[in-house]
Amino acid sequence: MMKISLDDVTRFWREERDEGAIYNVFLKRVTYHTLSENENKSTNEFSHLMWETQKFRVIKAGTLEKLVEYLYIRGEMDSSYMNVFLATYRTFSSTEEVLALLLDRYRAVKTNKEVKNELQDVQLRTIKSVLSVWIDTYPEDFREPPTYPSLRTLESFAFDHLPDSDMAIRVKHKMERFKKEDLSKSEGRIEFHFNLVDEVDHMIAAEYHKPLSFCDIPNQTVAEQLTYRDAELFKRVVPHHCLGAVWARRARKVGKGNTVAGSVLATIDQFNRVSLRVIATILKNPDLKTTHRMKILQKWIEIAQEMRHLKNFSSLKAIISGLQANSVYRLRKAWGLLPKESIAEFEELSKIFSNENNQLASRNLLMKEATAKFPDVDSSNKTLRRRNQMKRQSWIDNGVVQGTVPYLGTFLTDLTMIDTALSDLTDGLINFEKRRKEFEVLAQIKLLQSASQIYTFKENEQFWAWFDAVRVYDENESYELSCAIELPTDIGTKTKRKQTTGSGVRPGKADQNRFSVFMCGGVIYDDKASNTSSSNLDSPVSPNTAKILLNLNKSLCLQMSHSSSTSSLQSCDSDNSTPFKSPDACVIKVSIEASPTPKSHVYKSIMLYNTDHTHTVIQRVLDKYDIRGKEKDFCLLQVLPDSELSIPEKVNVFYAMNNNGDYKFVLRTKKEQEALTQSKKRGRRRLKLTL
Repeated sequence: MMKISLDDVTRFWREERDEGAIYNVFLKRVTYHTLSENENKSTNEFSHLMWETQKFRVIKAGTLEKLVEYLYIRGEMDSSYMNVFLATYRTFSSTEEVLALLLDRYRAVKTNKEVKNELQDVQLRTIKSVLSVWIDTYPEDFREPPTYPSLRTLESFAFDHLPDSDMAIRVKHKMERFKKEDLSKSEGRIEFHFNLVDEVDHMIAAEYHKPLSFCDIPNQTVAEQLTYRDAELFKRVVPHHCLGAVWARRARKVGKGNTVAGSVLATIDQFNRVSLRVIATILKNPDLKTTHRMKILQKWIEIAQEMRHLKNFSSLKAIISGLQANSVYRLRKAWGLLPKESIAEFEELSKIFSNENNQLASRNLLMKEATAKFPDVDSSNKTLRRRNQMKRQSWIDNGVVQGTVPYLGTFLTDLTMIDTALSDLTDGLINFEKRRKEFEVLAQIKLLQSASQIYTFKENEQFWAWFDAVRVYDENESYELSCAIELPTDIGTKTKRKQTTGSGVRPGKADQNRFSVFMCGGVIYDDKASNTSSSNLDSPVSPNTAKILLNLNKSLCLQMSHSSSTSSLQSCDSDNSTPFKSPDACVIKVSIEASPTPKSHVYKSIMLYNTDHTHTVIQRVLDKYDIRGKEKDFCLLQVLPDSELSIPEKVNVFYAMNNNGDYKFVLRTKKEQEALTQSKKRGRRRLKLTL
């Protein structure tokens, strides 16, 4: 009788290379415990032990063909690899490409007579399993209205090669469902326009509801409604939309009116809407008595505490960001009237989103409470602690279980940092280790989405009518209203300060500034100043990358154009122009001016290492902007305050650039640069003739 056990420790051995692929090779010891036939089975002893070391390979990088081949080549489906591949392949390929490779391989294996029947059957079954899991787990990959080419290709393949399976029927049902959903969406838009007149008659005939006042709305109602909306939006987030490479292309259009990361943008818009309304309700009436304004502050703090009890970290963060906006936080008279319990409550809630150690407090709290029935709310204040204990006991007595809505910005930060810090290619091959790190973050998002299903709140139309009607203010208006309420300390040197929550907008204009409030450990890219945030990578990275991440985390706040805390703002003001740089690397911002791409003031951040030459940086920028072209056709220039510095073709960019000022660059085609140079020369000649 033999018993086999595997050691828990797997050791990395070496790297192996095949044509088109790089593998990490690991060693694992397998122990065989052999029992003698006459041995008493009640004793847990073995006559002797045998062991051997087994070698197994894990793909590290490869061509697209090799990565697809790895899905089935070993004869059995590796669910771990398949999950990573299907979750992240959009960053380096497309649905059409991957589907074509799988179907071509199926046809090739089926017609190849040299392959043994047993291995042939196993590979065919594995490819069918991959296709089945793909269409069930990621159906949105195949939503390509109006013709649905990928689904039609798969349907035709199933009829020809899988007549005995249900694949063709499932594909057909999927296509019919997509058509119905897309048709209902278009009909809904048409119906909306036709029903405008009917809606007016309905409003007249409907029961009159007195417009709500913020102070009259119960705190629990506000918290439950915001949680209802946040949970609905978070459940609809498509995890792979959060990937840094997808997120970087968010402004581009795909199809008719569909944005690349639409499910993520909807969550960000809601975050902004909440934060802006916190500011608006506090500032909107400059003539309000200080005691009344204090009560509004207190009410928002109490609502934030309700959010904490509901484990809604998204709106909790939005409310805290609104309260920490400079235009609100500077109202010392109103803050000075708050009871001690409210101040203590506000400080404890603010600590949750502290930027120390890469937001370690909020990360630990989220991991601790993600799937817990109740929040573990503690307080150093005796009154608050007693109140929290009573609330928890009431949940237990009534059998209440709370869901969880995370602050999505934490995950966007990590994914964008992975995308920035780790290269897409390794020796010209697709870096799949980078995709594994991204998948670890996506898996956390999917886990929390299941927790957000627990909420049972219903929509309150009257509340949302009030919410949508609130007039919100942009940055200038907010600060002017704040100064009208309390004059600046030094009137003689009155200047417009930056608002920590960024630019606000009136209702209906959120799309123009959707990224301005979702920040400080949250928003990763600001379209006006592409900022990157830090990441906490648990899996091994190279020593240089690890050092870069640590240094980048320390300098993160200095790079943000908007900060979510007053203390962060104060520390940023003095060093805001100092970009991050270490002896090994720095973060540079690059815009692109190359046809057919329109001229843009949007900068995207890339990591520049001390080994990078001009052609490497140019290729990295082209990849970042998803532009196909040869690096030899482009030139790189550093943007200086009064001029531009041309970076020569065969130099180390890290040492060739000017270290004074921001690390901003522009990429142009050589033809456009030549035309621009000639234009400047003609301008100087005309100026000389004029003089």
